[in-house]
Amino acid sequence: MERIGNDMLIKCPECDLQVSDRAFACPHCGYPLKEQPKPVRKSSRKRRRLPNGFGQISELKGRNLRKPFRAMVTVGKTPKGKPICKLLKPEAFFETYNDAYAALVEYNRNPYDLDDSMTMSELYEKWKEDYVNSGKKLESLRAQSYAWRYCGPLYDMMVKEVRPRHIQGCVENASAIIDGMEREASANTKNKVKSVLNLMFDYAVQHELTDKNYSRMVKLPISLQRELREKEEHHTPYTEEEMMKIWNSIGIVDYVDILLIQCYSGWRPGEIGLIKIKDVNLDDWSYTGGIKTEAGRNRTVPIHSRIRELVRERYNEAIKVNREYLFNYRDKEGRYSQITYRRYQSIVNNIKKALNLDPDHKPHDGRAHFVTMAKEAGVDEYAIKYMVGHSISDITERVYTTRSFDWLRSEIEKIK
Repeated sequence: MERIGNDMLIKCPECDLQVSDRAFACPHCGYPLKEQPKPVRKSSRKRRRLPNGFGQISELKGRNLRKPFRAMVTVGKTPKGKPICKLLKPEAFFETYNDAYAALVEYNRNPYDLDDSMTMSELYEKWKEDYVNSGKKLESLRAQSYAWRYCGPLYDMMVKEVRPRHIQGCVENASAIIDGMEREASANTKNKVKSVLNLMFDYAVQHELTDKNYSRMVKLPISLQRELREKEEHHTPYTEEEMMKIWNSIGIVDYVDILLIQCYSGWRPGEIGLIKIKDVNLDDWSYTGGIKTEAGRNRTVPIHSRIRELVRERYNEAIKVNREYLFNYRDKEGRYSQITYRRYQSIVNNIKKALNLDPDHKPHDGRAHFVTMAKEAGVDEYAIKYMVGHSISDITERVYTTRSFDWLRSEIEKIK
């Protein structure tokens, strides 16, 4: 055998020509001389992506670290929707990305890192995620989320610091900034505030953030319980004799005109004081308002011909004293303020005493009177539901039928 450089020359057994002993096949005839090694597959360096909400993994570069991969868990969101992250505990730094990934996956399977510095806002986000994953109805979550808006004083408190007195104060004085204005919670909403805090602290106890559910130790005030019971009771329309007394007392008994407007419009007690001047149209005799439900919010109701002058007088008064709202309360010193549910309740109580009406009448009875009159006058069922802000269960009527405002006006004028 001859040698050329580092190669030994051998004969190809097929064509007898000389080839290198390192060749895998004869370059002349292609005869295989030895088995080729299998190619070594390079390991993929592509990193697995974390699912949304699982947290973050970042590599700390520029330092000679033994564990350069940092794992952070998502504990909530900012008001703008950006994730709030904290270091994974008990260990946040790992040698490889895959180690950090595995730790985050395990954490999200069983979130042991609900640390004792968690705020109530962070707890709410964790609880809400768990609530949704448990298969609860979307309507139920909406109700809980609406109630949470009234828990502002608790937002930045650490869970471990919240005590019964904080929860009691939050429930009794619940208010929220909605559509740019402060709104006091109704009795129903205060009850829901208590409910959502009960559920959140159940979650906190389960994950050892606190050893007690302080929310369930709190009792609703007796006055609030009474108000809730009154709402559950049957509402009584005014009798013809009572309505005659009410009409005849215009200009004599304070605020009786507002009660009449409720009787001919169907507004909820909590909606009356929220109607703004800008939402009153005296040209086409309509006003827009409403709260509480999707069907009830921002509904436009025709102003019945019998109460137009009453509405006009309130409108002119509000303009004169530079008030934002159509209906306003004036105290003995001549100062104006908003008519809240409780203030309207006081107004109705004073009217009952002054006119010797049925003492069992409640703030909702004007609304009940409107519905009763409408049904007796043969007003269309869907028109009644729209004007009082009740949801329409008939999908065809709700989605496919377009009703004109003139039709709505003609329906309300059936009431005499």
